[in-house]
Amino acid sequence: MQKIAKWMATGVAGLMAWTCAAEPVADGAKDRAMWVEKMLQIVAPVVTNLEAGTLRANIPRRAENLTAPFTELEAFGRVMTGFAPWFELPDDDTPEGRLRAAWRPRLLRAIANAVDPQSPDFLVFASDKGRQPLVDAAFFAQGLLRARKGLWEKLPEKAQRQTIDALVSSRATEPYGNNWLLFAGEIEAFLLEVTGSCDTNRLRMGVDKFAREGYAGDGYYADGPRLSFDGYNSFVIHPMFWEIARTMERHGIADGAKYVALERRRLRRFADLQERMISPEGTFPMAGRSICYRFGALQGLALAATLGPEFHPASDGAIRAAMTAVLARQTHPRNFRPDGWLEVGFNGAQPELAERYIGYGSVYLCTAFFLPLTLPPDAPFWTAPAEPWTCKAGWDGAPVRIDHAFNEKQRR
Repeated sequence: MQKIAKWMATGVAGLMAWTCAAEPVADGAKDRAMWVEKMLQIVAPVVTNLEAGTLRANIPRRAENLTAPFTELEAFGRVMTGFAPWFELPDDDTPEGRLRAAWRPRLLRAIANAVDPQSPDFLVFASDKGRQPLVDAAFFAQGLLRARKGLWEKLPEKAQRQTIDALVSSRATEPYGNNWLLFAGEIEAFLLEVTGSCDTNRLRMGVDKFAREGYAGDGYYADGPRLSFDGYNSFVIHPMFWEIARTMERHGIADGAKYVALERRRLRRFADLQERMISPEGTFPMAGRSICYRFGALQGLALAATLGPEFHPASDGAIRAAMTAVLARQTHPRNFRPDGWLEVGFNGAQPELAERYIGYGSVYLCTAFFLPLTLPPDAPFWTAPAEPWTCKAGWDGAPVRIDHAFNEKQRR
């Protein structure tokens, strides 16, 4: 843990120098520096331990956690979801670029350890003791799909081959008939991208179901026979539907283009609602299961912001300001254990909020929030002046956008 503390101190010092420069710094640059600092603080224990081969030895555990045998894959797979895309940007001679240059080889070594059967931290991608590895194999694949150039193509050939073997092994696990179908599809989407082939049935079964049966209306999918007001539209359904559909379209698979057009409209409405649900104080509804994933519940908005204005009606400056307010509230020191790991809870150590499938690895799905860091610093999301977001403007008595439910027959 001393090594982690040293690296974190170096990173924070660099970021502080960046934000405290003599020249005035735009509010977007300040926000971005804060986002990078918080992201590195969150991922550091997972990545540095896996790089050193000590993740299995050092990660905390909850005795009541039913998925405890797979805690290591939970932690790393979920870190990859939001951390990996940052490495699509170059290691340039800026404070952030130098941080990326320092972290890229660490993450590549961590990936290699995760898939090497000789590593003490070789992760379990399939097991006869439970289906959970399928979930986090999918998050791992999602991270690699989002960082094909920045990470996948920089992995040694041996690590690439072992990664493919590990993900193929997950086919032994049959998904449940809900959002889990998309986990199987996400893995196959990545395999199709890097090998040119996949199990087409597993690739399609989730998007086929959610396109034809699962849409509940107004931007929401029902995760099963009935709609549940929880975070799974954002944790899984919208992001994985989009990525699988885009992969299908790129590879000329039937219905790919149709599903992309469908999801573009549905994601836009969903992201609009997510932005509208951020309160003037930078909070969002604490409702539904898996709330210990914290601001990972805003992945849908983060994805839309990353994809561009076509995917969200709110301004870039308003979305960034709203998300930054949330990030500041949920990265209070009480969210971290003394040894640097995330606490299990929503805004602090609140184990009473954890379902039995949630452990110290599970909570790292919050990193999905950081997707907009895939955008370069000169992208409009980061350069636009901060603006009041919808709830803040409305409650302050300022002009605000009127809201309309989304009819599926609309074209927006």
